[in-house]
Amino acid sequence: MSSASREQAGAVRGAAVHRALEAEVGRVRAEAGGAPPRVLDVGGGSGTWAVPLAAAGCTVAVVDTSPNALATLARRAREAGATERVTPIQGDVDVLADLVPAGGADLVLGHGLLEVVDDPRAVLAALAEATAPGGAVSVLTVGRHGAFLNRVMTGRLTEARRLLVDPDGCTGPGDQLRRRFDPTTLGELAGAVGSLRVELLQGDGTLDGWWAGASGDGEPTTREVNELDELASAVPALGAVAPRLHLLARRH
Repeated sequence: MSSASREQAGAVRGAAVHRALEAEVGRVRAEAGGAPPRVLDVGGGSGTWAVPLAAAGCTVAVVDTSPNALATLARRAREAGATERVTPIQGDVDVLADLVPAGGADLVLGHGLLEVVDDPRAVLAALAEATAPGGAVSVLTVGRHGAFLNRVMTGRLTEARRLLVDPDGCTGPGDQLRRRFDPTTLGELAGAVGSLRVELLQGDGTLDGWWAGASGDGEPTTREVNELDELASAVPALGAVAPRLHLLARRH
């Protein structure tokens, strides 16, 4: 994998994604009679997603190439009192089948992966292979249209144009990301993996580039902002211009 970028999607916990994962974990727990949901987080070494899931009672295996990220994961898990529910695994998604059992997870996360790997279709297929039948794959990636609007609003028009005309949504040779997705290309990618059925495709963080802060209505609470962001992200036309796109697909 290439080096991480500040634009990379995996390091952000958006309200829309959090709510979708919360619902999926609840579904697994109900169907399993209360047994801990088994989660696999691929590429999430620092624990941004894994530690809160472990703190909520899931067992979480985290695969990452970086020993430094896994060290951060261990520290965060210890601080959250969730060490026994987190298993760090150093390795690359390219050899995922050698690192974890096929069909061993109820929920597989691939957050911040597809924008940096060599072959996103092969990676998505590997995530699906690690998912139990009936389980779900959660993908969070960078949105092309949201990146375009960000460049326009910050006056970087040359980059904005390149984002639109480049087949992969890149800004040029210096771009830290290999690609950016729009809802159509992300849905088509998941559809090309025959074992997956897309259940949810939404924006995440739709308000990030638009909300100017407090207004005449007073200072809103975090909850109010998150609820509004979720509503906006669920509207296709607004979700399409979110900085991040979230897909949840069921393995059949």
